[in-house]
Amino acid sequence: MSNIRNFCIIAHIDHGKSTLADRLLEYTKTISHREMKDQILDDMELERERGITIKAKAVRMNYTDKNGKKYVLNLIDTPGHVDFTYEVSRALAACEGAILVVDATQGVEAQTLANTVLAENANLKIIPIINKIDLPTADVDNTCKQIKEGLGIDAKPISVSAKVGIGISEIVNSVIANIPSAKVVKEEPLSALIFDSFYDSYRGVIVIIRVFDGKIRKGMKIRFIASAAEHEVLEVGYMKIKMVESDEIVSGEVGYVVAGIRDIHDIKIGDTITECINPTKHPHKGYKEINPFVFAGIYPNSTSEYDGLKVALGKLRLSDSSLVYFPEISVALGFGFRCGFLGSLHLEIVKERLEREFGLNILVTATNVAYKVKSNGKFITIDNPAKFPINVDVEEIWEPYVEATIICPMCYLGAILKLCQKRRGKQISMKYINTKIVVLKYCMPLAEIIVGFYDALKSTSKGYASFDYEHIDSRLGDLVKLEIMINSEVIDAFTVITHKDKAQTTAHYLTEKLRNIIPRHMFEIPVQAKVNNKIVARETISAVRKDVLAKCYGGDITRKRKLLEKQKEGKRKMRQFGRVEIPPEAFIAVLKIDG
Repeated sequence: MSNIRNFCIIAHIDHGKSTLADRLLEYTKTISHREMKDQILDDMELERERGITIKAKAVRMNYTDKNGKKYVLNLIDTPGHVDFTYEVSRALAACEGAILVVDATQGVEAQTLANTVLAENANLKIIPIINKIDLPTADVDNTCKQIKEGLGIDAKPISVSAKVGIGISEIVNSVIANIPSAKVVKEEPLSALIFDSFYDSYRGVIVIIRVFDGKIRKGMKIRFIASAAEHEVLEVGYMKIKMVESDEIVSGEVGYVVAGIRDIHDIKIGDTITECINPTKHPHKGYKEINPFVFAGIYPNSTSEYDGLKVALGKLRLSDSSLVYFPEISVALGFGFRCGFLGSLHLEIVKERLEREFGLNILVTATNVAYKVKSNGKFITIDNPAKFPINVDVEEIWEPYVEATIICPMCYLGAILKLCQKRRGKQISMKYINTKIVVLKYCMPLAEIIVGFYDALKSTSKGYASFDYEHIDSRLGDLVKLEIMINSEVIDAFTVITHKDKAQTTAHYLTEKLRNIIPRHMFEIPVQAKVNNKIVARETISAVRKDVLAKCYGGDITRKRKLLEKQKEGKRKMRQFGRVEIPPEAFIAVLKIDG
């Protein structure tokens, strides 16, 4: 048991985590060369195409060193994006060490810093790796300096190229030599940490665990501490790319459990499993409920596709425990669903999976965050701007805040500072990694980040700045509800919550954009924006007019005037009873509001 090493790979997006995992699997002969394919642990088509890891993956590698000593290496490949930080933190809690990968061409970036802090908080032994040394633009010396000065890691980094296979043996030897062996406590009652789960259509939910105390075996009655649910273990085993069944999983090991669980939402990431008849007195610390931070409406393009969307969301929810959705009705869009996501990337992934895997044509409304509103002395949580109470009833509005970390070259510092101020950010600190790179920390409202901030940051820095954030708390905000009226009718899908100082600018942007997108009708259409029942902006879409005077070749002017008055009266009636057709592009315009 002293030969077990549990470790994970952490890095910024696209620094080569999954490629390094591929080389480790090849080197330890866990997978044959014939079976090997790129990003073997990323089994989702979307992960391969985008080159990102969306779900954490665990794999067991058996390795024999040159002296004939046998080791069990349990590797966990973690997601790199900020939306999945909680999953990363639980994966780190299941390990004793971490391989920190830094791209030699990019250097230390925002999520490198964030993940290093997570690993240090989990008291893990960190092995720094400089990857992509084979590229002509690689700057190993400067990257090494950034790891030491920016991250405070004194250990000498190992220079590797995961793509070519350089330095892989040094990594394996370093893992064995430096990462502490798993602590074994067999006598204590069962205590196992859940750090991942996925859905199998035949066997139900497969739970991935790290056993800290005791052991888990087939036939055992187990209890999930957070949900208080009890189940009987039907199968246990190890993940070796495929699932390999075993008799038991003992203290110090990583494996899977099948217990006939049909709903993935019964499983909470970070929860502790224990035995029913002899429960543990030491449940694992750090568990918290994952609540969605970003909300958006998802509607079918055609009302006939509503049932298909409902079925698709139900199936997607089986494999994605963090997706939350419930039905809602919009005046403009009809029947749809209000969905909760962990962040903007999570929303993008769900949208793309609905379109690809289920062949749906869907419309996504503007993203928003959940606000706490004090109305008539009571606090209510609002996740849909259209449901905001009228302004006279609102006493306080609290909005979620984040601490943003931005790493950028010095030459773009001024422009990035302006962008953060424009987004209502307050500077916490500014630290120089070296003479060329600076680390900024800002306190910002989450609502300012989820709409267009990342794109604006990349444009401002010509793609060189990197960005990461973590949720901190909710704070009092001077916010107002901005409603859009088209032909004197409030269109709920266009309603946004914005800061009082930005209301006028946002109102003008939306009305002007909608005037250019909504096609002309046979009658004049006013597009108005109102705040606190006061119109703050207006644009008019002029009517398509028929030339009724074309048949008048002469005669008295009163004859022409009579025809024009008749047409005018017809237009007035048409405007009163006519329906304005709003194209899908109009709803996309709201998604691109530039703060």
